[in-house]
Amino acid sequence: MSDPREPGEAADAEPVLPPEPAAPAVALTVPESARRLADGEWHRLHPATPFLRGGIAFVAIIGVIVVNARDFFLDRVFGGGREFEFLERFADSSLILLAILAVLVVLLLSVGGFYLSWRMHTFRITDELVEVRSGIVFRTNRRGRLDRIQGINISRPFLARLFGAAKLEVNVAGQDANVELAYLGSAGADDLRLAILQLASGTRAAEAAAATAAAPAGVGGLVESRVNELLAPELDPNAAPPESIVRISIPRLIGSLVLSEATVIAILAAIGIITTVIATGKYGWIFALLPGLLGLFGYLASRLTRSLRYSIASTDDGIRVGYGLLSTTNETLPPGRIHAVEVSQPLLWRAAGWWEIKINTASQAASSSGATAKTTLLPVGDMNDVHRVLQLVLPSLADEKSRELLECGLAAGAHDDAYVTSPKRAAILRWFSWRRNGFVLISDAVALRKGAIWRSLVLVPQARMQSVSMNEGPLLRRMGLAELRIHTVAGPISATIGALDRGDVVRFFDEVAHAAVHAAGVDTSHRWRSAAVAPEIALAPEAAAPAAPATAAAPEVPAVLEAAAPAAIPETPATPETPAIPETPETPETPATPETPATPETPEDHA
Repeated sequence: MSDPREPGEAADAEPVLPPEPAAPAVALTVPESARRLADGEWHRLHPATPFLRGGIAFVAIIGVIVVNARDFFLDRVFGGGREFEFLERFADSSLILLAILAVLVVLLLSVGGFYLSWRMHTFRITDELVEVRSGIVFRTNRRGRLDRIQGINISRPFLARLFGAAKLEVNVAGQDANVELAYLGSAGADDLRLAILQLASGTRAAEAAAATAAAPAGVGGLVESRVNELLAPELDPNAAPPESIVRISIPRLIGSLVLSEATVIAILAAIGIITTVIATGKYGWIFALLPGLLGLFGYLASRLTRSLRYSIASTDDGIRVGYGLLSTTNETLPPGRIHAVEVSQPLLWRAAGWWEIKINTASQAASSSGATAKTTLLPVGDMNDVHRVLQLVLPSLADEKSRELLECGLAAGAHDDAYVTSPKRAAILRWFSWRRNGFVLISDAVALRKGAIWRSLVLVPQARMQSVSMNEGPLLRRMGLAELRIHTVAGPISATIGALDRGDVVRFFDEVAHAAVHAAGVDTSHRWRSAAVAPEIALAPEAAAPAAPATAAAPEVPAVLEAAAPAAIPETPATPETPAIPETPETPETPATPETPATPETPEDHA
C-alpha cells in the first residue's frame, strides 16, 4: 500500500508519530521532577520507605534489646540483684557466641529484606494508568485507570513529615481499588498529583507557561526545609482564590463535638451508671463505664485533630480539601466525581444554625486516614458556608433561583414553594415531616427534602444517576402512595424519599429519567480540561509549520475549514485516481476493472 503522505510532508510528520504505549502523550505543565516521574518509566519510592512502613517496629525491637543488654552489662560490672542470673549463666556458657551470631544474621537478613522490598517496589505513570509492582517472593501488580480516578489524597503522617516524605493515594472507582504510593518526597508528591490530574483531565496540549512558575530558591539547610514543610498550609494559596476557601474556627469545631449525638449518649450512659452505683453501692459498675469513656475520648480527640486546619477550596483540577494538625491530609476531588451530596442538621445544632455536608464517591476503600474524612466534605458550618461549598460541588446551582430553592430545602416548616410534597393522608406515616417531605428539579440536579426533627437535603447530579425506581408496598398502594429511589454509588447517602402521592411519583419518574439521559449525554466533566484545549489540539499540525507563527495560524484555520467544507465534496472526484488500480497489474483479474471508470460518473450524478 502506498504512503498517503505528500513527499514534502515526510520530515514534518515525523514528530507526529504515536509514542510508545508506556510514555505519556500529554505535554504536562508541571515541574521537571514530576514530569520525570510521569514519563511512563518505572521508578522507585522514597529511600526512607522501608523505615516508615515497617522499619519503625524493627528499630523498636532493637532498642529494647540494646536497653536490656546495657542493664545486663552494668549489672555484671557493678554488681546488683539476681534478676539477670539466667543471662549470666548463659553468658558463661559457649552458646553466647552462637546467640550473637544469630542476632547478627537476623539483623542482616532484616536489613536486606527491607532493601529488597524497596528495590522491588516500583511504580510508573502513563497517559492511561497508574501501576504499582511490589513483593519479593509473592509479587503483586495493581493498576488504576486514569479515567476512573475519583480523587487523589496526599497524607503526611507526623514521622513521615520529619523525613520530608508523603503518602500519595489514588482513589479509583471500585471496592478496594485504590493505588497507593507510600512514600514519595513531600514536595514531589504535590507536583506528581498535579501531573496525574492533568493526565486524567484530557489535556493533550501544553497550557500557558505561567501555570508552572519556577520553584523558589531552596532554604538553606535540611532542618529549615523540614520546618517549612511542617508549618506550610495544606492548601497552596496560589492554587485557589482566597474568597473560595471555607475554614472552620476552633470554638465552632469544639462546640459541634460537644453537641454531637455520641457525646450526649455517653453522658446519659454515665449518668445511668453513676445512679446505679449510688443506688446499689456496688462500685464495679464504674469499670463498665471506663471502656466507653476511653473509647469516646479517643473518638472525639481523633475527630478534633483531624478537623483542625480544615479548609475547602476550588482549584483548576477540582475541589481541594485539607485537614489535620500533626498528621495532615489533603484530597483533590476532580470534577464529576461526586455522585450525591447531603446537607444535614442534627437536632442539637439547630439553635446554632450549623450544618454538615457529606458526599458519595465511587471509591469506597477505607484508608488509614479514616473513612469519615473521605465522605465528610464539611464537618460543621453555617448557612453561608453551606452555600459556598455547594457552589464548589455543583456550580450550576449558583444562580438566584437555585439558591432560593436550596434555602427552601433547608428551612423548617411548610412552604408554598416548587417542592412537590406528601399529601395530607401521608401524615399517618410521616407525623411531623409530611408537610416538608418533597422533591424538585434544581438546574441539573435532583433535590430530595426530608425530615422535620433531623433535617436533610439530598442533591443528586442528573449526570451521575445510575437509575430511578418507584416502589409501593401493600400499605402504600392502598393509600395511593409510593416511594421514589434514585440509585447512585454506595455510600453514606441514601437518595430515597417515601410517602409521596403515586401520581406525582409517576410524573417525576418519567421527567427525571429523560433528564438524566440528556445530562449524561452532554456531560464532559470526566475530561474537564479537554474542552479548554480542544482548539489547540486541532491547530497543533498547523502551528508546527515553520512558515507562519502559531498565533497567526490560529485565527486563519477556522476560516479555511469553513470555506473548504463545501469545496471538499467536489474534490472527492479525486476518486478518479482509482484508475490507479490498473497500476496493480499483479492481479490478473483486473480485466473487470475497465468497468470501474463508471465510478467517476457516480460523483457527477451526486453532484
